[in-house]
Amino acid sequence: MTTENATQATPIRPLTDHSRFGRLIERRDGADFPYYNGVPIELSVARWILLWISVAIGLVALMLFPQPNNVVAILPRALFVAIPLAVLALVAGKHWTALFRRVRGVDVGNMFFFAGLNIAITAAVGGIVSLFFPVSANAAVAAAGEGGVLDTIALYLGSGIQLLGEELFVVLPFLALMYFLFAKAGLSRKTAIILAWLISAIWFGAAHLPTYDWNLVQAIVVIGSARIALTLAYIRTKNLWVSVGAHIINDWVFITIAVIAASAA
Repeated sequence: MTTENATQATPIRPLTDHSRFGRLIERRDGADFPYYNGVPIELSVARWILLWISVAIGLVALMLFPQPNNVVAILPRALFVAIPLAVLALVAGKHWTALFRRVRGVDVGNMFFFAGLNIAITAAVGGIVSLFFPVSANAAVAAAGEGGVLDTIALYLGSGIQLLGEELFVVLPFLALMYFLFAKAGLSRKTAIILAWLISAIWFGAAHLPTYDWNLVQAIVVIGSARIALTLAYIRTKNLWVSVGAHIINDWVFITIAVIAASAA
């Protein structure tokens, strides 16, 4: 399979200020999303489908691989990342790196900002939902610190790897949806972004159903709503490292709280 076959003859619609969102959503640094409009390469429909399947296979590997402790769990967490990245490299060649940009100081600030925004949204939406529906705790976070020092270190390391996988699990389908909606359905860039943003958030929430005892409201409404903020980190910066960093900060805050509580017990 060669990457030359991935390019298409579809004309590239120029990116103008009118086609972009305002500065609160997209910063004015000249960056755009990769793959959806032929830059730096356009992927065929078949290759987009293959990419979407790859993130699903990565999730299956993560869910089905036995994980008696956090040390062993590093392997399936690594597969969760490696499988979609390997397929992306296969279909996009050297352009697989277009998901990632150099991290600057402002990007680190964005990581903390969007982590805080995500925590606020989770607390607000979760609090409202809990008034009307039962909610479940995240068992992995609740058990943090109970397995000893080595297991706790492995939890931080493994969760960091897994959260990179979770960003791939959302952003690759987000870009696939943008391609289908923009290049194939002929929708405007703004409309394609909004629809891809919402659908990929639902996709992410649905993947958390087993984590929260198949609580549909909690997974789709609470987790899906929180995902909006994390995807916004990518939409604003076009840099997967920023959404990964925000996601890690968010989850490590709760892990650290659980570890401190376990050590004090």
